[in-house]
Amino acid sequence: MGLVGRELSERKKQILKAIIDAHIEGGEPVGSKSLMQNKQITCSSATIRNEMAELEEMGYLEQPHTSAGRVPSVLGYRFYVDSLLEHYAMTSGEIAEINKILHIKMNELDQVLVAASKLASKLTNYTGIAIKPRISSVSILKVETIYIDPHNFLLVVVASTGAVKTKYVKLDTAVSEETVERFGGCLNTELAGLSMENITLPIIMRIENAMGGDSALVNPIIKTIYEVMSELDGGELNLSGLSHLTQYPEYSDVGQLGELMSAFESKEEILNLVSGHTEDKVNVYLGSESSVRVMNQSALIFKPIKRGGKTVGAIGVIGPLRMDYAKVLATIESLCGNIADLMGDEDTFLLPGFTKTDQNTDK
Repeated sequence: MGLVGRELSERKKQILKAIIDAHIEGGEPVGSKSLMQNKQITCSSATIRNEMAELEEMGYLEQPHTSAGRVPSVLGYRFYVDSLLEHYAMTSGEIAEINKILHIKMNELDQVLVAASKLASKLTNYTGIAIKPRISSVSILKVETIYIDPHNFLLVVVASTGAVKTKYVKLDTAVSEETVERFGGCLNTELAGLSMENITLPIIMRIENAMGGDSALVNPIIKTIYEVMSELDGGELNLSGLSHLTQYPEYSDVGQLGELMSAFESKEEILNLVSGHTEDKVNVYLGSESSVRVMNQSALIFKPIKRGGKTVGAIGVIGPLRMDYAKVLATIESLCGNIADLMGDEDTFLLPGFTKTDQNTDK
């Protein structure tokens, strides 16, 4: 069987960690001479070379081209993340930046997720991601209509996930404030607790009958509600700090970077990947471990955010395989912890016309 499958000795672990740490910091293949400068490694240069050769045979290291040095393989990075990573102690400045999230006055979850992804990008120097995952069971919690003038009003839909969507509605026919208010009450009575597929023709007809002479309002507004629910059900992907990727030589190939950008733009593969995770933990996808083909040279790290037992979003970063994993994991954990604290504040996501009970009841 050779060396493949053998458990790593403590010396091999020490050398593998030193190689990965050095490669993350410098980006170049690491040779035995540079490891001799590491005070933690006390064995001879010949022993280091032998251990590196065995680590390569076991699949933890690779030798690019004719270089005398080695770089970590995906297997090497996986062992590093799972078994060798040291705790990263965040600085007081980083903690202060993250704590600002608690003081941002925002009333929509989307805004909080985007703000957190921007901060994740700023603190780690990688591309931040904010994700609203696909949700197959999202339903309407509450509908509210807010009168502006005879031809305009706001339609506010609160989903069972806690997400809030506001749509501006322009009418061809003038209506009174009382009509808009009555319409809102009717929509709320008939649609609260229903998912998109359960909004049937008989329900729409009941709403039309209740509106009487103003029934012409119903079909276009139901269409708008369908659009809102499709947005909530379809998932969203927001990226922050895309320019950070161009700083790393791994993305110097314009064609490869273009393919990655296309994956971001289409978003489908990344949303599929993230939407399949519901456990309250940080997920780390390394290169070919990901189902997103063009991310072979990249790492995707994210953590789902839960509210009322349901996954309502995720925060993470995308960057090169030689990522500062300790710092990234600590940053994502801290950010998600603060967002969880925000979720516990019942007043955080309230809009005019909604009560705490409306906002936090699961249906």
